[in-house]
Formats: sequence, structure tokens, C-alpha cells
Amino acid sequence: MKKTLILLIIVLTSNLSEAQFIKEKSINAQIGYGISVPYNSDDDVADRGFFAQGELVLKVASWFELRPYAGFILTHSNGKDLNDDPTYEKAESKAFLLGAKARVRAPIPWVAPYLEFGIGTSIGKFETVTAYENIDKGGVIYHIPFSIGLELGKNNNVDLAFTYYFQPTVKQYVGAFAVGLTFPLDNKN
Repeated sequence: MKKTLILLIIVLTSNLSEAQFIKEKSINAQIGYGISVPYNSDDDVADRGFFAQGELVLKVASWFELRPYAGFILTHSNGKDLNDDPTYEKAESKAFLLGAKARVRAPIPWVAPYLEFGIGTSIGKFETVTAYENIDKGGVIYHIPFSIGLELGKNNNVDLAFTYYFQPTVKQYVGAFAVGLTFPLDNKN
């Protein structure tokens, strides 16, 4: 009985390894102008910085992709709000971003709009100071990524996006206007 069970598991596992649902694999690299904004603020505060991210693109269908990612965002306050008035309010993030997203896209050559959503973790230092919050936290928190953008080019390998990571634990969201390039991986064995 034990040998039959082991043989059955081997046969089922070998069949599963042949039935892969990933059609294409590629790498996407993004860089952009980062921001961090508190959820609640009396002033128009948006602290500025730098954003970079890399994604493994796993194409399931022409309209659906899975995207595990790793990146970072660095923002800092200059003591002024968006109107260039002095403010004590700020939302700073210095974090490593790690998680997974799903992308739903219109499979159109040259200009393909898309939406992304997922779940991830931010590892770093976060500071949110407003009239409503005074949070100074370091460590690991969860975030919810959301993006809206366009894939451009004949093969949709240039990416323009507004990408955001909502961080409820520290009452702020970080984001970026980012530009990315996608490089296909060779799937030949």
C-alpha cells in the first residue's frame, strides 16, 4: 500500500510539472519620483523622494499577469507643504518593499491600460506627524499596493504608472510616478 501511494504521488507530481500555466516570464525594472502622504492632514503635505522597484512578470494570459516585486522608497520632509508654506506636518518613509501583485490589462498593442492590486510588506522606518497622528515606527508593516498605468510600445515593454502602497499601520501612503522597462527572459531549456 505504501509503495502504491508513493508511486501515485510521483505520477501526479510529474503530470503537474508538465501543466504549467505561466506562458511567458520577464523582468520589469522601474524608477520614479517618490512621494509619501499622510492619511489625515490639515496642510497639503506630500514629502518627496526616490522610488525603484524590480518585478518578476509571470504572464498567465494576454490580459492577466502575476508580479512578485522587491523595491524601495526613500522620502523626506523639507518642512514645507505643497503651497511652499512652512509646516510641522510630515510623512516620511525609508523602506524596502516586498510583495506580490496581479495586473489586469487590456491586451492592446502600442497602448495597453492596466490596473494592479496585491498585498505586501514594508520594512524600514516610518514617521507620520500631523494634527491627528504622531507615529514614529520602525520595523515590518503590511501594505496594499495599487497601480494604474499604461504599457507602451509594439510589445508593451515600456511602462508608465502611478503606483501607490497604502500603509494603514502608520497612517500614510507612499507612491511614485514611475517609468519602467520590461526585458523578456529566455524560456528555452
